Amino acid sequence: MATLAELPEISIIVRFDLEHEHNNFVDQIHPNIPMAKRSNYQQKAIKNYYDNRDAIMLQRLGDMLSDLYLAEGKARKRIWDRAATALQKLGVKPERIGPIVASDNPTLLANLYKQLLDSK
Repeated sequence: MATLAELPEISIIVRFDLEHEHNNFVDQIHPNIPMAKRSNYQQKAIKNYYDNRDAIMLQRLGDMLSDLYLAEGKARKRIWDRAATALQKLGVKPERIGPIVASDNPTLLANLYKQLLDSK
């Protein structure tokens, strides 16, 4: 079995192509080894994900909110960290996220979640 030091270095390059109407992401594992071209189905799936990213983040935030009411200890801390990341991706300002996370009060997060649902 190869050790970590013996494994070849792999660099990932992600390029956002602004010239096309749709977001075409070109991924390469190594500059000398190009990835296979994505099928139309795969391109549509990726496009749909990015088109619905806010709705997906809201759904995940709702799931995390339910988990927060039941979690304790380290698991609760991890859920708060994930919730903070989801809120950032939804465009909530850090000044608003910080006090909610620091309070460790799921009710405050639930109120913010309701406001986000009402605004969408």
